[in-house]
Amino acid sequence: MLKKIVLMAAAASLAFASGSASAQDYPSRPITMIIPFAAGGPTDVLGRVLAGRMSEILGQQVVVENVGGAGGQTGSKRVEQATPDGYTMVLGTVGTHAQSQTLAKKPLYDAANDFTPVALIAEVPIALIARKDFPANNLKEFIEYSRANASKMTYGSAGAGSATHLGCVVANMVMGTDITHVPYKGTGPAMQDLQGGRIDFLCEIISTAKPQIDGGTVKAIAIMTKDRSPALPNLATAEEQGTKGMEAYTWNALFLPKDTPAPIVKKLADAANQAMDTPAVKERLATLGAMIVTPDRRSPEYLAKFVKEEIAKWSEPILKSGAQM
Repeated sequence: MLKKIVLMAAAASLAFASGSASAQDYPSRPITMIIPFAAGGPTDVLGRVLAGRMSEILGQQVVVENVGGAGGQTGSKRVEQATPDGYTMVLGTVGTHAQSQTLAKKPLYDAANDFTPVALIAEVPIALIARKDFPANNLKEFIEYSRANASKMTYGSAGAGSATHLGCVVANMVMGTDITHVPYKGTGPAMQDLQGGRIDFLCEIISTAKPQIDGGTVKAIAIMTKDRSPALPNLATAEEQGTKGMEAYTWNALFLPKDTPAPIVKKLADAANQAMDTPAVKERLATLGAMIVTPDRRSPEYLAKFVKEEIAKWSEPILKSGAQM
């Protein structure tokens, strides 16, 4: 019996030593960053900027791989099932790691418990924008007109259950209206119909709304976050315009498979933090409308708590709207 205990202790010690050595040597080969959406979108662009700088910091290539499907769940699921060795991570969003948990009848994973959080990276505001001839120039006028004409109005989105859809679900809840939703297959066709005056408004991610606002092809009504966006500094928030609770945004964060060793998590979190503090990265993300989170919100512990809060926050508007993925 004593011999068996000694052998077990030796095996455990060897495993610990092996794990420590692998953590010290990490990374010794390229790391894959899964972007759970198609190439060219805001999350993809942000991820590639981040991956480029992290590659320099870590001394190994961070390779971006786009794996779309199921509102981002397909790519996230691949990471959830990956070996927890630090070589496969996902750039998650509010959609993949919060809204999906209520939107999907059977989510492909438990976002709060099936991943190892690494770092919250950035938040991207959503802007309430209307057709350029909409008879309102600020949020107060927009709400008054919407309440009086709700039955005749329509709003578009990038698809049922998308961040753009849920942004307008929140707007409807706050305004007390039930305006008809027109889902599109992506932001592009929805924006085209808004520019053509075929729908009344969109709740669009700022990175894709900004060029149309700057070009005057749509009318900007409000930023749907607590703070103004540096990308559109002259556009007042909903709260500044006297309306509380009209908040919608997306965010990006890095996640690893569950049970990834703590030293590896720390090394990736440190690299992500260094990347976020790089002036060139800050400048590039600012052009996308992405606001890098403050240092006090970047830890794995903060992200773990944040995901749980976001799942709870978005469950109410999703359930009330009846939206499904």
